[in-house]
Amino acid sequence: MASLWSYLRNGGAADMKFDTVGGMSSYAQELTRRRPTTPLTAPGADSGTLRIDLSWRMRSSTDFGSGRAGWQSLLRHPMDIFKPAEIKGHSQGVATIDFDLACMYELTDGSKGVVQSVGGLLGDFNDPPFIKLSGDDRFGTASGEQIYVNLDDKDQFKRLLVFVYIYDGSEAFARADVVVTLVTADGKNIEIGLTDPVPQARACAVALIEPHKGQLVARREVKYVLGFQSEIDRLYGWGMSWG
Repeated sequence: MASLWSYLRNGGAADMKFDTVGGMSSYAQELTRRRPTTPLTAPGADSGTLRIDLSWRMRSSTDFGSGRAGWQSLLRHPMDIFKPAEIKGHSQGVATIDFDLACMYELTDGSKGVVQSVGGLLGDFNDPPFIKLSGDDRFGTASGEQIYVNLDDKDQFKRLLVFVYIYDGSEAFARADVVVTLVTADGKNIEIGLTDPVPQARACAVALIEPHKGQLVARREVKYVLGFQSEIDRLYGWGMSWG
C-alpha cells in the first residue's frame, strides 16, 4: 500500500497507487516523461486483445494537496485520505463534461482512418481496422468507454494514435484528472495520466503505438491541441480529410 508520506509528497489521493492481490495484474505501470515507452506484446503474449480504457475524476476546490488549505484539511481529518474520491460525472441525465476516447490508425496496406463515436465510426474487431470502440457514454460518467484492439492481427498495424477529445467543446482538461489505461493481453495495466493540461485545449494525443523489433510498443505523447481531430492529424502527419 502507498504510504501516508507518499500521499503527502505526491499531492493527494489521485496519485496513490495500490498493489492488487490475486489478480492477473499485480501493479499499474505509469508512463512518464522519464520513462515514456513500454512494450505491449512479448513472445508468447502477442495475441488476444489490447483494451484501452478512459476514466477521469473532476477536481474540486477541496481536493487534498492543492495548496495550504488542502494540507490544513488533511491535518484536521487525516482519515479522509481513505475515502473514495468523489466522481462528478452527470446530473439528472445531463452531461456536465464529456471526454471521448478515439484512435487514429494507419494499416500496412496504406489505409487510414479513425475510430470514434462522432459519425458512428465504431470500427470492427474481426475485420479492418481490427479496432472496436465499445460505444459512447453520452451521460458524461467518468468511465464506460473502451477501445479493443485485435492483437491477432497486430501485423496489420503500421501505427495507432490514441487520443481524447471533448465532445461538447468545453475547456475541461484543466478541470479533471484524466487517465488512459492500456490493459495488455497478459493483464498488465499501463497508465498514462493527462498531466499539465492546457486550459484552452479541446483534444489531447495520448499514446502512439507502433511495431518495433517484432513487438507493439506504446509511447507516451500527452500533447494538447486547441482544435479537434484535424489538428491532431496535422500534428502527426496523418493526411486525412476532415469534415
